[in-house]
Amino acid sequence: MTTDQGGSNPRLLDQVRDVIRCKHYSIRTESTYTEWIRRYILFHNKQHPKDLNEQHISAFLTHLAVNRKVTSSTQNQALCALVFLYRQVLKMDLGDFENVIRAKKPSKLPVVFTQDEVRQILLQLSGVHWLMGQLLYGAGLRVMECVRLRVKDVDFGYRQIVVRDGKGHKDRVTMLPEIVVDELNRHLEKVKKIHQTDLAAGFGAVYLPYALERKYRNANQSWPWQYVFQASRRSIDPRTGIERRHHLSETVPQRAIRNAIRKSGLTKAGSCHSLRHSFATHLLEGGYDIRTVQELLGHKDVSTTMIYTHVLNRGGKGVQSPSDILFADERGRVSQ
Repeated sequence: MTTDQGGSNPRLLDQVRDVIRCKHYSIRTESTYTEWIRRYILFHNKQHPKDLNEQHISAFLTHLAVNRKVTSSTQNQALCALVFLYRQVLKMDLGDFENVIRAKKPSKLPVVFTQDEVRQILLQLSGVHWLMGQLLYGAGLRVMECVRLRVKDVDFGYRQIVVRDGKGHKDRVTMLPEIVVDELNRHLEKVKKIHQTDLAAGFGAVYLPYALERKYRNANQSWPWQYVFQASRRSIDPRTGIERRHHLSETVPQRAIRNAIRKSGLTKAGSCHSLRHSFATHLLEGGYDIRTVQELLGHKDVSTTMIYTHVLNRGGKGVQSPSDILFADERGRVSQ
């Protein structure tokens, strides 16, 4: 689809990609934004976005909610892409979108496993999958934070992990579980051998964020910058065309945890993120201050962390059922 006017300027989506890369957004964001912008243009019969206005944006977002039945998060994602297009690429101001029909935001509580359930799940894992599962639960990492972990950010001396450029582009420090130390050291020895083999074959460079590759020459080939969880084979970087070894796909731990939950016989519909939820809940159950847990999770606002207080060993928000009060003396006899 060609969206340039007169052919002298770069295609619109190429302009979007250029701005995204200048702002150091991830390749995931680049792919998502360009796809939503493409769908927006097609929805309006391939008209150039600069010829459209707030009403056209509202119509597209309303179409997503009413006709496509998308979730509120999906609709907001599309809105973010269009806001980026108009403000950052086309340099056009937008309105308030007061006429947009918003997708209904469901009120959901996080899925949290008990400590025994977490134990059952992690016992189903082995090798790299076990290591990643332990970090998701034992350090409260998000799945992308786990797969993007670099060697230099694992501090065995202080038993801590530095999460770089997490959600909201924030760094934070969390604990390195003692239980993984020996196995993680053995894992890194294997990874280092693979890295040395890559170097000998003329490869071994890894992706560096921002302009670090230009600022620190050969840093991309150094051991500290390598991924802890490397992919099994080298691949072509879609942005640069360079062949190098990237980190594991997030689908690897996701599939492993999903299979472990199934093998455990649990009925809860959990995921990798459920282990992070469980990490927070179990710390609060253990008496740790909610502000400490907030810092470990990397939450901007403590109100986000407070959602985990709903399961602190006080089922039903801490309220005792009136049936249990009324029939307290007969409970034993009824169960017989």
